[in-house]
Amino acid sequence: MKRAIVTGGAGLIGGGIIHRLLKAGWDVASFDLNASPGANPSIICDVSDERSVAAAFNKLQWDTLDLLVNCAGRKGAHMGSVDTLSLAEWRGMIDSHLTGAFLMTRAAVPLIKGHGAIINIASTRAYMSEANTEAYAAAKGGLVALTHALAVSLGPNIRCNAIAPGWITAARDLSPEDHKQHPAGRVGRPGDIANAVLYLAEAEFITGETITIDGGMTRKMIYTE
Repeated sequence: MKRAIVTGGAGLIGGGIIHRLLKAGWDVASFDLNASPGANPSIICDVSDERSVAAAFNKLQWDTLDLLVNCAGRKGAHMGSVDTLSLAEWRGMIDSHLTGAFLMTRAAVPLIKGHGAIINIASTRAYMSEANTEAYAAAKGGLVALTHALAVSLGPNIRCNAIAPGWITAARDLSPEDHKQHPAGRVGRPGDIANAVLYLAEAEFITGETITIDGGMTRKMIYTE
């Protein structure tokens, strides 16, 4: 049976990934600050903290690993004007997404003894922005760059790809306009990302890529008169 670690498993996208992998017959562990229903085991871990990551791997006690999904990170892209953004706020965002992915990858690589995969969950905010989202954009952009660097360094035995989700939600009270602005006709769901994770986990000739999953929004020009 294949084994996967998903960070951020208590969140919307991370939880969807865990559910999809379990359905496909994988053993799945979650590393998160909160308990992750469905994962076995669910380990409390701060992925931005070196000692916490080491303790989580010690508690897991797996000697092999097939897939690492780096999905953990602080929410809330809007953090105020860059001239008032504190260094602590900046580092907190960068560390939770980018440093966490580095620490998890460093610990996971020795366990991937055959062929395996690493998938980083980035964001379309790596390519496009709203105002006052500098720290989040930088963190997600860093994940895209980390992905292709790892693909070159770790290949051919370990493939590394990223997914850049757009608007993903489980909400059911969205307006028709929310859906219609997407060329695909609807807002994204956690399962859309989870299906892509499963695909990339088994796609032997894809590495170093970032796949955008946003219903076509980054391809749609919007002008206001």
